Amino acid sequence: MLSDARHELDGVFHPRSIAVVGASSDKRKSGAKWVLGLKAAGYRGILYPVSSGGGSIGGMEVFTSLSAIPGDVECVIASIPARSALKLVDECIAKGVRVVQFFTAGFSETRSADGDALERAMIERARSAGLRIIGPNCIGSFCPKSGISLGPSPLGKTGSPGHVSFVSQSGGIAAKLVEYGIARNMRFAKGVSVGNSIDLDASDFLRYYANDDDTHVIGAYLEGTRNGSRLFTALCEATAVKPTVIWKGGRTEAGAEAARSHTGSLASSAPIWSAMLRQAGAIEASNLEELSDCLLLLQQLGPIRSRGVSIVGGLADGGGGISVSGSDACADNGIPVPLLHPETRQKLVELIGEVGSILRNPVDVSPAQFRGLETLYEAIRIVASDPSSDLLIIQEDVDIMHSFLGVPETRDVNAFLRELPRHIGKPLVIVLPGGSTEHHRVEAEEQLLDAGIPVFPTMARAARAIALVTQRRS
Repeated sequence: MLSDARHELDGVFHPRSIAVVGASSDKRKSGAKWVLGLKAAGYRGILYPVSSGGGSIGGMEVFTSLSAIPGDVECVIASIPARSALKLVDECIAKGVRVVQFFTAGFSETRSADGDALERAMIERARSAGLRIIGPNCIGSFCPKSGISLGPSPLGKTGSPGHVSFVSQSGGIAAKLVEYGIARNMRFAKGVSVGNSIDLDASDFLRYYANDDDTHVIGAYLEGTRNGSRLFTALCEATAVKPTVIWKGGRTEAGAEAARSHTGSLASSAPIWSAMLRQAGAIEASNLEELSDCLLLLQQLGPIRSRGVSIVGGLADGGGGISVSGSDACADNGIPVPLLHPETRQKLVELIGEVGSILRNPVDVSPAQFRGLETLYEAIRIVASDPSSDLLIIQEDVDIMHSFLGVPETRDVNAFLRELPRHIGKPLVIVLPGGSTEHHRVEAEEQLLDAGIPVFPTMARAARAIALVTQRRS
């Protein structure tokens, strides 16, 4: 990507000033929520609310027009009716604005001649003046480092800055990904919702992320494209340097029809998309859970390549069923679960005995509870040291552990697990299912995630994420 193009998109995520047009003093309206959200997120630039009615919001003066703003404006967020969009493009050009993102809907996604004509007129005027457009029909950019929250929410939540970036054709999917991410300690670098993509589109942002030092992992939700060859080229550029996870929406006929009404996208058949993603070397997710699971796994462990996994269950009891379900989940996803080496198995027999245990892989270590936590820890270390696998999955059921070990002892076990990856030299994945002790489970999950360990709610989701990341093409 040329340096001037990179600089151009830097202004999307690190603008020195933002004007929110349509920001009335009525806090119930989206424009006002956008202003309050940016303020709550700690936006680091200069913020200008704009509305023809003037007034004030959040202690800030509301300017009656872009031209009334005394300083320069780098970025505009538009929350105005579609009928006013073309006039705003002219005002942005006159003000020297670099990029405008239109929250406004009512364009080509309506499949009306007027909507199509309005988009064409907007892009013709913008391109002749060097103004870039995000959208319309989108919620625009997101950048925790710059204090830019996603969309018109007065809460201004961004989470901690990190290295996961995404592009989404859907604002709702983008918002949900951020919500899921913040809840699971995913740390975002940048994100953008592009909507109808009449100018800047997914291809532009994929290429930008490929060259962005803050971005280590890329995610995307796409419904279609207006230029398949351009998208393929951008995908190849991205996957060549960074793991890239793509969820293609509108895979069914009903979904494709919904996509045309959502963002005006032209959707190809699902097999064509899958073939393109595979050829480009992208990881294909099938839903929001898979997208977020893969991004989390890549954030926590990097682009792993697992030849085989060891599974441990029964940290207090109930490990038999976990062993069976863990084997099934891995087999369903093509993940080898190799038998333990005879030497490893013999060490476990000598440590915890065979009665009540499953010592093949998966391993049920539940009898260790009767010999103290140090015996449990040693059993886990022995399984982790087996040379037949290069990744360890441990299922921890907080409800059962509280019943059989106790609350303080469960916290001790989690303290051991947080330190375990440093000692075993292998990546660790934790499966932490929900239960009646949700407060304690969430506490454990947050601590494990903060220690860099990926946590999943079920063995099936853990196995699926590992398989998708492992099986991607280099």
